[in-house]
Amino acid sequence: MKKVAISACLLGEKCRYDATDNKDEALLKKLQGMQLIPFCPEDAAFGTPRPTMDLIRTEEGDRAFSNVNGEDLSAPVVEYATAFFESHRDLDLFIGKDRSPSCGVCSARVYDEEKNLLTAKASGLMAKEAIKRKIRCIDAEDFRGLV
Repeated sequence: MKKVAISACLLGEKCRYDATDNKDEALLKKLQGMQLIPFCPEDAAFGTPRPTMDLIRTEEGDRAFSNVNGEDLSAPVVEYATAFFESHRDLDLFIGKDRSPSCGVCSARVYDEEKNLLTAKASGLMAKEAIKRKIRCIDAEDFRGLV
């Protein structure tokens, strides 16, 4: 059975920043018969609801900053991702929520320090960890088009 790490909001968990979900029935139907392993680094690190965050390109790389107080929120997200992948070493696939600063695989937006959009094709912090570990990764909206 294929083991699939999937953004928890896509399964219907109300873990988005505004305490809603992104449940995707069509996606879930295509994943029937696979073992789904939910994750949400932002909910685990900051709770729900929570302020939004954006990826900002810095000298240290792309970092997640709070849109409320400008605090760098990257470390807890990366720590969660590292622990998640260490405890799930045999994943076949990672499905991230498109455009998420944590989970977007190739659709996360990155801004410069003045909040000018640099790209809308970046990887979120958790997705970067999955890619680094050579796990097959795809955004949810792209997966729907493949299967």
